Amino acid sequence: MFSGIVETTSPILKIRRARGQRIFSIRTPKGWRLKEGESVSVEGVCSTVQKTDRRTFHVTYMPETLRRSTLGGLRPLDSLNLERSLTLSSLIGGHLVQGHVDATARILKVRNEGEAKMYEFELPRRLSRFIVEKGSIALDGISLTVVRSRPGRFTVSFLAYTLNRTTMGAKGPGDWVNVEIDVIAKYIEKLTRR
Repeated sequence: MFSGIVETTSPILKIRRARGQRIFSIRTPKGWRLKEGESVSVEGVCSTVQKTDRRTFHVTYMPETLRRSTLGGLRPLDSLNLERSLTLSSLIGGHLVQGHVDATARILKVRNEGEAKMYEFELPRRLSRFIVEKGSIALDGISLTVVRSRPGRFTVSFLAYTLNRTTMGAKGPGDWVNVEIDVIAKYIEKLTRR
């Protein structure tokens, strides 16, 4: 479980293919001491640290994760949003994020609004019922508030602070992001259908 407050970014050093899977070697951020079996959010995807040394940690992605997320299109030296998992004493600065990507969304437009930027995204229409104005959403592991929602589209606002400290600042129209819908909305929808 994560809070959607990205701690840092770090590059992929190497990607290896093995039986349809991909093994990412990621530079370990300064000051991080990761252990095998620990969970880390990588671009919003809950990832298990399988091996670690002083310089890198290694995570493996199965075909389902590569299909559902943007990870399959990444290359060495691409930068990644990283967040370590919460503990029972952690401050939850964003919202509860599982690291289970529901889909990808494409950036349609970016416009300036003071020092902030408004990003409009297109996503599968089937997910629109879970996205509400002023509700929570996670994009590439970043906890955000929805500004506007309509079928197949939604808008969020990014502070300059967030854009400067995450991978989102380098993205623009045509780029894709990982989307995790608020899990509470999914549970409510399932319960009310019964």
